[in-house]
Amino acid sequence: MKANEVRKMSAAELDAKLVELKKDLFNLRLQHATNQLDNPVRIAEIKKDIARVKTILREQQGR
Repeated sequence: MKANEVRKMSAAELDAKLVELKKDLFNLRLQHATNQLDNPVRIAEIKKDIARVKTILREQQGR
């Protein structure tokens, strides 16, 4: 997910995306704990996506 893609989303869409990403991260951590995770790099990617969404939300609040 690119930052310019995130900037095009509305605040409601960003909130929904944030919830979705947090659920994905939870599921990946669960898979990692049970040794069922195929791609451990995906956890870092999801964390960065969450940070991007939070950053854009914060920028929009300042306007």
